[in-house]
Amino acid sequence: MRLPQEGRPGAANGQAKVPDPLHVHGQKEFREALKELRGERSYQVVASASRGGLSATTIHNVLTKDALPKRNFVAKYLPACGLGEADQERWLACWERLNGQPAQPGGPGGPGGPGRWQGLLGGRRRRLRVGVAAGVVLALTAALVAWQVHESNVERFREQHCGTSSPDLVTGPGGECTGVTDGSDGAAVFGDDLKPVMKAIGAENTTVTDGGDYVTFAFLTPLSSTDANSLTVGQYVAELEGAYTAVEEENKKDSRPKIRLLVASMGSSERAWKTAVDQLKSVKDGEHLVAVAGLGLSQQETVDATRELAKADLPMIGDLITADGFDATGAVDGKGPINGLARVALSNTDQLTAISKQLGTGRRTAALVSTQVTPNGTRDLYTESLRKGFRTIAGLKKHLDPNSDFAFDPRGGPGAILPTISQNFCNTGKTIDTVYYAARVKYLPGFLDALAQRSCHAQPITVITGSDAASLDPKVKALHTADAPITVLYSSFPSPEQLRSPANPDRGLYEAFVKNFTAPHHDQQFPARHLTSSYWAIVAHDAVLTASTALHNAAAHGAGPTHLPNRYAVRNELYALRNDAAAGASGPFGIAAHGTRPRTDPIATVHRLGQALPKPTG
Repeated sequence: MRLPQEGRPGAANGQAKVPDPLHVHGQKEFREALKELRGERSYQVVASASRGGLSATTIHNVLTKDALPKRNFVAKYLPACGLGEADQERWLACWERLNGQPAQPGGPGGPGGPGRWQGLLGGRRRRLRVGVAAGVVLALTAALVAWQVHESNVERFREQHCGTSSPDLVTGPGGECTGVTDGSDGAAVFGDDLKPVMKAIGAENTTVTDGGDYVTFAFLTPLSSTDANSLTVGQYVAELEGAYTAVEEENKKDSRPKIRLLVASMGSSERAWKTAVDQLKSVKDGEHLVAVAGLGLSQQETVDATRELAKADLPMIGDLITADGFDATGAVDGKGPINGLARVALSNTDQLTAISKQLGTGRRTAALVSTQVTPNGTRDLYTESLRKGFRTIAGLKKHLDPNSDFAFDPRGGPGAILPTISQNFCNTGKTIDTVYYAARVKYLPGFLDALAQRSCHAQPITVITGSDAASLDPKVKALHTADAPITVLYSSFPSPEQLRSPANPDRGLYEAFVKNFTAPHHDQQFPARHLTSSYWAIVAHDAVLTASTALHNAAAHGAGPTHLPNRYAVRNELYALRNDAAAGASGPFGIAAHGTRPRTDPIATVHRLGQALPKPTG
């Protein structure tokens, strides 16, 4: 909606005409009308007129966002554009109508007022004359029908969008909610287990957007596991809590700009990755999105997501991806570079090399058990990378028995094939004392149970695998069966006890993270046990911290205090984070030329579960 120049607010002739809210029928028209109300005033002039209620950045971001502005924004924006109380009430009544909620009582836009009914009747002005009873009945009936249709459409829209009025959230199969939110659409949109952290995110974002200049980060990850085949088993709660802790920690510092956090869920098994990524791409300019962290697991869906984000020139920092070549080189799938991608986790080669150094020089006989696809049927880059590492790392490949190579497809039912594979270890004519497990932790408890029940269960056996095993319950029964000695070795970050130990020269960084994580977050509390049940909170924190370090370096090197760094400036600084520039909870680190974390030897730690490491039988 555009008005003639002479009729716009702020025009020189002073005969300013404003858009009529009765003629506004959609969210897009509402946003265009708000722009018309601003007239020739700059964002800064309107911000000043709001007397601290709004910043110029907030006004720009809201008016360019493809969504209905929040009511709180509209209530502050209208008087800043010079509207009186009566006009403000009419515009707020229009907002209530578009938001699918009953208008507030009183004033021209209240129930029964002309603003309400004329809006329902298509904005046509009708004068109800006394004595024309039939016309009154027809008009009211038409209005009632129109309102019922409107309410039905609103309800249908909310059912399709996770019970909210946000088009950025989508209800998927089984009622699973995916998409993007800033926390203002309800704390339980992605599930009750995320309510504390989502409440904190919503409150922090409100503080940030009302307080001055800010940019936006997005945290992209699967935030539900309703699908029985999902490879995440609940660690995503601690992951999002760790990411939020980093944002809050950075916003408390005396630095600019502040950080607003969008939460983007790819859903169970990352099947809705494209929905979330497309939404992030669509708001990258209007929301001043300058970085995406998280990204999900080392599987094909994540590779596809990062390639799409790279096309949008968005810098990315992965927290969980460990597959070799899953970095800026794009070697993970051989389809060319993934520009803008960095990661903070230990690569699979880092992990397996650390384990190979602890196995000693004795001869072993190792079987290889592997998967190469996810339950979706897509490539599992994590397991592919482990499989390759077991076959190429010198300290491991020398133990492989070429006749004991077993692969399974998780879509065929691991519970049926793993006992068969385990029994085969007893039938090879050799003593299999080691298993290289290149599969997901989701299937590991069942595999350990099968090993404990094989006919040669008295023979000690060592299972070697990757960092996914960090979420394995150390109390699983199969690891504590006296007549079936099983040892599990995996490599990951140091344990919380090790990070807090005086032997760790950087323990102060971890202790500061723990203090911030367990402190109240806008009256919400995160359980301390989330820091001991997995390492996901640490890497999520460090991924967001990496992005914020690049952001603040870009701001310091930018064009002045009023200039907000864009995504290109942040990406430039990301690849310049050398020499331990990021003070992570896992220790200080930098980002190498290809987006990888260099010098991982000091932190690549081998963990043992179950029995003591048995001597090799070779």
